[in-house]
This record gives sequence, C-alpha cells and structure tokens, in this order.
Amino acid sequence: MRTVLADLRYAVLVIARTPSFSVAVITVLALGIGANAAIFSIVNAVLLRPLPYPAPDRLVRLFHHPPQAAFPNTPTFSVSAANFYDWQRAATSFDRMALYRMRQLTLTGSGEPRAIMAGAGGPGFFDSIGSRPMLGRTFRPDEDTPATSHVVIVSENFWKHQLGGARDIVGRTLTFDGQAYTIVGVMPARESVAAWYVMGRDVWVPLALTGEDRNVRDNHNLQVIARLGPGSDLSRAQSELDMISQRLEHEYLQANAGWGAVIIPLQEQLVGDARPSLLILLGAVTLVLLIACANVGNLLFARTLARQKEIAIRSALGAGRRRVFQQLLIEALVLATAGGAAGLLLASVTLSSASALLGAQVPRADEISMDGHVLLFVVLISTLTGVLAGALPAIRGGRPDLNEALKEGGRGGAGIGLRTRRLLIVCEVALSVVLLMGAGVMLRTLVALRTADAGFNPDNLLTMDINLPDARYPTPASRMAFFDAALTRFRALPGVQSAGAIDSLPFVGGSVQPVVLEGKAELLPRDQPTVEIRQITPGYIRTMGIPLLRGRDVSASDENVLLVSRGAAALLWKDQDPIGRRATTPLMSKGLQRSVVGIVGDVKQGDPAAPPAPTIYYYSREGPVFGLTLVMRTSVPPQSVGQAALAAIRAIDPEQPVDNLKTMVEVRDEGLTSQRFSAWLLGLFAVVALVLASVGIYSVLSYIVRGRSREIGIRTALGAATSDVLRLVIVEGMSPTLVGIAVGTIAALAAARVMRGLVYGVSATDPLTLAAVGAILAVVALAASAIPAYRASRFDPVVVLRAE
Repeated sequence: MRTVLADLRYAVLVIARTPSFSVAVITVLALGIGANAAIFSIVNAVLLRPLPYPAPDRLVRLFHHPPQAAFPNTPTFSVSAANFYDWQRAATSFDRMALYRMRQLTLTGSGEPRAIMAGAGGPGFFDSIGSRPMLGRTFRPDEDTPATSHVVIVSENFWKHQLGGARDIVGRTLTFDGQAYTIVGVMPARESVAAWYVMGRDVWVPLALTGEDRNVRDNHNLQVIARLGPGSDLSRAQSELDMISQRLEHEYLQANAGWGAVIIPLQEQLVGDARPSLLILLGAVTLVLLIACANVGNLLFARTLARQKEIAIRSALGAGRRRVFQQLLIEALVLATAGGAAGLLLASVTLSSASALLGAQVPRADEISMDGHVLLFVVLISTLTGVLAGALPAIRGGRPDLNEALKEGGRGGAGIGLRTRRLLIVCEVALSVVLLMGAGVMLRTLVALRTADAGFNPDNLLTMDINLPDARYPTPASRMAFFDAALTRFRALPGVQSAGAIDSLPFVGGSVQPVVLEGKAELLPRDQPTVEIRQITPGYIRTMGIPLLRGRDVSASDENVLLVSRGAAALLWKDQDPIGRRATTPLMSKGLQRSVVGIVGDVKQGDPAAPPAPTIYYYSREGPVFGLTLVMRTSVPPQSVGQAALAAIRAIDPEQPVDNLKTMVEVRDEGLTSQRFSAWLLGLFAVVALVLASVGIYSVLSYIVRGRSREIGIRTALGAATSDVLRLVIVEGMSPTLVGIAVGTIAALAAARVMRGLVYGVSATDPLTLAAVGAILAVVALAASAIPAYRASRFDPVVVLRAE
C-alpha cells in the first residue's frame, strides 16, 4: 500500500506538470465515458429499473389474440367487456384483474376550458396495480355505474399546480362536461408512469360501463391489467386463458371464433418497442469507448516513449519491470478516474438539456436519472478504460533499451511501439466505419420515411382535435351541426383553401372492422375481410390531397355513402366494379347498408414504414359517435392560421376546448420517433468517432515526424523535394487508415443483420452508404495527415542535423 500511495502521489504530480497532455486525455475519456454513462442511464431507467409498484414483476397485461386471417401480423388486440368478465370469473391464476381505458373530458369553471384525457378504471383497478392515494381513497365498487360515477381522483401534480395544494381538497368538486365530480383522492407522483398511458394522467374517473356495454363480445375497445396470484407463473396463466378462450369460442362461435388470449408482462409491454434501438445504441457507445481507449493508448504511448530516459534511470537504479508497470498503470487509472468524473458531468448536462427530446421518444424518459447504478457503472468502465488504455503502453514502455535511452545523442526511441500504434489506428478506423455505417443507414431510413408517398400531401395542413361533451351535444344532429358550422367558418378564413374532418388522422391509428358485402352471407369474424374504417365529412378527401380515382366524392346532400380505397376495392370486390354496390360494417352500422360512390387512392393509416392499408371512408348525417379531427389546407404557413381557427371555434362555443393543434408534418414526424432518436444518437456518436479517429491519426503522425526528423533532414539535404516529404508522411498516415477501412467494411457487413429490422427504403448493407463512409474517413485521415506533413516539409536540414 505504501508503494501504491507513493505511485499515486507521483502520478498526480506528473499529470499536473503536463496540463495540456492531461486535458487532452481527460477530454477524450470524458467523451467516451460520458456517452456510455448517458446511454446506460437511459437503458437503466427504461429496461432495468422496476416499475414503482409492489411486486411489479407480477403485473401483466391481458390482450385478445385476433384471428390472423382477418388481422394479419396483429399479435395483440383490445378486449371485449363480456369476454373479460368470463376471464375474471373463471381464471384462478390471477390475484386481481381489472378493466380500464381512456376517456376524454372537458374541464370548465377554472379559466379557459381544457380538454383532459382521463384514465377510466373499472372496479379493483388501483388495487390490481397496488397503488395507494396520498390523500383520500380510491373508487368504491358501488361507484362503477353511470348514475354514481361522478367522483374523481387527481394526481399530485394536478393537485399542487392546478388546485392549489390544499390539504382539504378531498370533498371539493370539479366540473367535467358540465357536471360536478367530487374529488375522493390524490394519487402521489411516484405512482405516475408516463410510458403507461393510463397512469400518466392528471385525473381518473370510474369506468362505469352500462349493463348493455358489459354484455358486448364483438366490440374490442377495452384494456386489462392483472396481477398474477401466489404460486402462479406466466406459462400456467397462459394455459388457463387458452382453455377459457376455447370454451368461449365453443359457446359464442359468432363473436369468438378464432379469438384467443395473450399475457404480456407490464414492463415488457411498455418498453418492448424501444428495446432493440436501445441495445443497438448501447453497442454503439461501446464502440465509441473502444475508440477512446485506442486514442488514449496512442497518447499514453507517446508520453511513455518521451519518458524513456526517466524510466531507464529508474530501471538502472533497481526498479523492476513490475514496479515500472505499476507506476505507469496508476497514472493511466488516475487519468481515467478524472475522465470518468468529467464524463459523468457531461452525461448529466446532456440528459438535462435533451430531456424534452427524450420525453417525446423514449418510454419512461421521465424516470431517467443518475442513480447509484449509473455511478457504479461509471466507476467500473472508468477502471476498465484505464486498464485497457494504460496496460499496453505500460508493458511496452516499461522495458526500455537502457544503452539507447541513456545516450545523449540517442534517437529517442523513434521506432519503439510504432507497429502497435499503427495497429491502434487501424482499430480506431475500423470501429469508426461500423459506427458511421449504422448512422448512415439510419439517416437514410429517416429521410426515406419522411419522403415516402403516404397517399396524400402532408404539406400546408393544419389539424386540431375536437371532442364534444355529451352534456352539451347529446344528439347526433347537434354534434353534426357544430362541425358543419366550424368547417364553414374555417373555409372563410384568409389563407384557407379547403377544410374537412375525419375521426382518426393517418399515422395515428383507428378502427379496424370486418365488412359484409350486400348479397353475401355474413361469415364468422375470423373469416371476414377486415379494413380500416374512417368517418369523414365532405371536403376531407380534397383537403388531404387524396386522389379521387373513379366516381365522385361525398357531398353534404348524401345519406350513408362510402368511399373505398383502391386496396379495399381489390380486397372486397376483386376485379368487379365496386361503384354502386353496397356494404355494411356489422360492429358499427348494425346492418345499415351504405352505397359506394367513389374509389380513392391508398393511404398509409398507421406505421409510416408499413404499406398502405385497405380503407373505407363513410359519411353519415347522423354525425360522429365521438369527436373529429378538423383539417385545413392553407396557402400560407399553416401555423399562421392557428389563432384564427381557435377564435372561430370559440365563436361557436366559448367553452369548447381544442386539443393537439399541429401541422400534418408534425403528426407524421411523431410517428418516426424511434427512427429519429436512433439516427440522432448514432449520428452524434459517429461524429465523436470521426473526431477521435482524426486526433489519433494526427497524434501518431506527429510522433512519427518528430522521431524521423533526422531522416527527413538527411533526405532533404540529399535533394528530396517538398512533394517527396509530403508524400512520405501522408502515405504513413493513409496506410493504416486504408487497412482500417477494409477491416471496418467487413465488420460493418457482419453487423448489418442487427440493423435489418430497423431500416426502411435502404439495405442495411447499402453499398452507396458504405462507399460514402469509406470516402469520409479517407478525407478525414488525409486532413489529419496534412498538418504533420506540412511541418515535415518545412524542416531546415541544417538545424535538424546540427541538433542531432
């Protein structure tokens, strides 16, 4: 311990005597360790940290598994109420099970009217989760009926910032949809999980299904949370639900044919989509750290070789190789510790400044923090980095040639460790190729998704969601009158070319239903074709720029008409002409036949990377069951029309809130969060890799030029031209770079299979991207070689040879 402490003190003194070198090493390490700390903080919060509920590993989500013939590539589906109650009565593998969904409410009586998306939980919802209010109570079973459901639980955030934070809040009332709701509890902030939409709400109300709703089997619009019972596991619970589903299919063939059940752990369901991207990013920052290690190894080589005389004197005075190795390794560990501390600070600042971006693109982003696990991770990788970066220079530099090192006229170890340092450059460049290739294909994927033909023109479109409360708009006629008035006012606004409305915009999902054609028998749901169903108003097709291929658009004088997309026409009527034919959607229309009046182009309704979905658009004077999204096409920047559009809504109904005022481009880009997040971070890491690689090439060449100054001086004295000297140094820098590009190309092609599921519109092994990556690295290497080459060309042979 005495020698270790002595070496530690000496290391600090040596580092302090060379501040520029120390700052360079600590900066490189801070970049590598900071990037790893930031990504690990995200991985820790999203994938590793348990949910903030009792025994979170026992919490599961229950879904229907739909018939794949009708719903291809759809592994999970929402649940019908009647099937849930059969699961609840018959399943013994679960301790508790509860229904929930979202419910749109309008808050009035406290300033501007606000649209609030509330969580609506059935009996036992909070008990199933294990949530306990900080004030008051949860809902009682007798409050789960439409007549007794006017009670509300608020979040701690809503209680403090919207209601003043008074301790006597329980018993007060809030006005939702024109009716008074009594506050019965306040849920603490620790219970809020933004990634789980229902628990990221400001308010919760009872689900309050009607008797008719509870008996519905063929309408799947509810979600289920359950807690596994003692002694039960996923396989046993899944087997039990499979048996119950088979019994229900036998008893209710028309509604349940082909419908099964699926159990997914809650945490897995919340973060499953983010897992592949995060693991790829974790691999990417590992490459950045390895590049940083190679770079620091090169820098430490340079300093160790510059200290050959000091090390030789220590060896001559009796210091063994082990003692010299220990001293040099401790110096590397001290630098790595300082780099780790700087990296931790850099990661903290980066995560804080990027919190808004992370919140929009990473589940559980609100839980990202620098906790004990992150600190332990930084300590471990700092130690590992110090050992990796310092061991090789310590081994190589700890055995000097004493005679050569102690000569006053010695060449200073010009050739010592040169092969190793070139190998480190090859490694840096090869790892950079892998990173740049990943960033390149993700960037091209993002561009391809943003420019892909979605079937409509997203430019110059302004959208807004409006949900009308039943208390003020109880009839279909009153709801339709509101939207007619709103669209009429919008069309009269300056800069607005057209306007229309739809129940669910493209890219945000919507209803998928079976279709029954006139003159054909209604099949079992598993055998019926399914299509996307959208309700529209006149003007929507024109406003969105969806091409009308045949027939005509819907008009205000129509009653119960349909437009079908080209894909839906081919799916339902094959090669027959659908115009004039009739069809119905049993789940919504209850047998009402609607006539096809036109065929329109296909539109991507969901995932921007998925092909267009067969879609049926219907128009009915009965008005929307729920709210609609209003869309305006403008001849001016769409944001400039926003305030005038809001004023038009206020003129119709001063208490009606407007939600999600966005351009269609923003709506589309929100569907690209995963690709944008991956492309942004991979691009950032690629830039860091380029900088580190260029620094590594520059440092090696600078060392080579200094070590070969006598040789270059003699060459110049013997008549070598400036171009010869430039070529000598540039070839020295480009040789390991080109080898690294070749090795990196092979590694990038091998790693491409990891990216295949994340790319769109480009191959993960795209040769154009790979060629561009090689060219970029070659140019960077050439630029890094230019300064040492220029310095070498300016050597005065007289001065150099006199010094020798």
